[in-house]
Order: sequence, then C-alpha cells, then structure tokens
Amino acid sequence: MRRIVDAAADFVGATARVFGTEPRVLDGSRAVLIGDLKLSLEAGEHELWLIRMHSLALEERLAMVEVHGSIEDALAEAKELTRA
Repeated sequence: MRRIVDAAADFVGATARVFGTEPRVLDGSRAVLIGDLKLSLEAGEHELWLIRMHSLALEERLAMVEVHGSIEDALAEAKELTRA
C-alpha cells in the first residue's frame, strides 16, 4: 500500500504552531503571510520559500528551505533563518 504525504495539508496549522500567531492565508493555503514575511510552498510542496513583502507588488526572496518530510521541521528551520 502506498502512503501519500501532503505537506500542504497541515501548512496553515503548522505555521500557527511554529510561529505562535495565526497567519493570513494566501493562494489557496499554499502561501501564508505573517507580518511582512510570506511563506510559500512551491515545487510540489518540496520547497518552502521565505519572501519579504515590501509592497503589494514588490517581493524579495530571502531563502528556500527544502521540505523532506515534516512541514513543521521545515517551518522551524525557516523561523531560525528569519532570526539570523
């Protein structure tokens, strides 16, 4: 039996748990906004991009974290990158 893992299924809830605040949901739950930081799941939910929003149309891609299993692990790594 194959087991299908959908990293995006718990993305919003995991983001709230890791960052300690309810995110604003964007792009059909594949992206969330916390303050001016956008977290976006891309490449078939294998990449988590950290994007600084400077205005509605101006984005700065800060870093990419690979998702290897648990979305919470990737979010925790992303949180550490924001502190650096």
